[in-house]
Amino acid sequence: MQPDFAIVSRRVLTPDGTREAAVLVAGETIAGVARRSEIPSSVTVEDVGDLVVMPGLIDSHVHINEPGRTEWEGFVTATRAAAAGGITTLVDMPLNSSPVTTSVAAFDEKLRAADGKLHVDCGFYGGAVPGNTDDLQPMAEAGVLGFKAFLVHSGIDDFPDATEGDLRAAMPLISKTGLPLLVHCELASGAPQWDGPPTSYRAFLASRPRKWEQDAIELMIRLCRAKRCRIHIVHLSSADAIPTLSAARIEGLPLTVETCPHYLYFSAEDVTDSDTRFKCTPPIRERENRERLWEALLDGTIDFVVSDHSPSAPELKLLNEGDFQKAWGGIASLQFGLSIVWTEAGRRGATLADMARWMSGSPAQLAGLSGRKGRLDKGYDADMVVWSPEESFEVTAGKIFHRHPLTPYEGRQLTGRVHRTYLRGRKIYDSGDHITAPYGQAIFGLNSAGGSARKSRNQKKETHGT
Repeated sequence: MQPDFAIVSRRVLTPDGTREAAVLVAGETIAGVARRSEIPSSVTVEDVGDLVVMPGLIDSHVHINEPGRTEWEGFVTATRAAAAGGITTLVDMPLNSSPVTTSVAAFDEKLRAADGKLHVDCGFYGGAVPGNTDDLQPMAEAGVLGFKAFLVHSGIDDFPDATEGDLRAAMPLISKTGLPLLVHCELASGAPQWDGPPTSYRAFLASRPRKWEQDAIELMIRLCRAKRCRIHIVHLSSADAIPTLSAARIEGLPLTVETCPHYLYFSAEDVTDSDTRFKCTPPIRERENRERLWEALLDGTIDFVVSDHSPSAPELKLLNEGDFQKAWGGIASLQFGLSIVWTEAGRRGATLADMARWMSGSPAQLAGLSGRKGRLDKGYDADMVVWSPEESFEVTAGKIFHRHPLTPYEGRQLTGRVHRTYLRGRKIYDSGDHITAPYGQAIFGLNSAGGSARKSRNQKKETHGT
């Protein structure tokens, strides 16, 4: 492939390590990674100096909420925020939109809603809920990248939680597709009563104890062992489950685990009563718990970090009342994930290669995109983020591209500034400016009819497969 241009830096995260290199781009694809001296004389060079060139981030856990609740977020604002954060691919969760994505008809409606609005590439999950086992294979054939289930009330009545019996019926069908089952692991068994005023964060934390996660994860390990279905534990918050997860991995079960920036950055001791910006489920736990999550991420027990970006209309957070019982649970952080994680990771001796694995390579594997995304290598999509690990900035409302600037990170000083984002060879974000019209594609899995030849409803180009 004859390159169109090259991006040169003294810090390129190549498959062989971080080094001075040139990423050669031909059309939408990486033509190769070469030495500066090997760049053809006819090729335009963009020299970014000491800025890091890394594979574009992949956030495989995002609630976009469109159609039906676009006033909460929506494809335009979510994907613009993603581009500003160095994210080139995200995967949308099947709930919080209306209708929820639990059938092919609902999936088609979501695709129509996304048409022409995507600033980054976007895949989609289907839902596994009671009574929709007949919809699972058709959704896989339509192109979803996995299935999401809850073991506790989801917060949305039309996305009910699955029982053990529901999962036993669904898992053999999901296993045949080869797609993962993503599970919100909390089991509301023996929950203590709310002890304190509704504004008390400690009372909220105690009302969703670590045992809920432990019981749910033990259940999913038993079912994984019995059904041999790929299981992915979403947003792990309780470090008490780490030994159990580690043992399951040693056993060889097809099990992966994620955690989120808010569990790695905040601690319960940071949260003041009535500040419902911090409400999420499972909750942000104590400082010692956070440190054990970091240990598990560094040693590989936790596979990667994704946002669980779950915004809502600001009035649903009940900031004036400060009611943790009634406020919507969810944290908006899509735009700042790289900076949040690096701010803490750098203090713990993590490397740039760790960041690329946690936020690009491993999420690509979960979503079935590891042959095309998450790596700076020949033949991969030319998805890149150019950023400075040394620069710091304050999160202010005026810098936020989410639909609503409400986030517990406002006013925080973060380290790691995104300068540019490239999607399939095209620069889509540059130092605060989105410089192209929506260029993202819908991504479908190879289970979809026609496999990778199925056409995107946005760009009418070939899709990326599992």
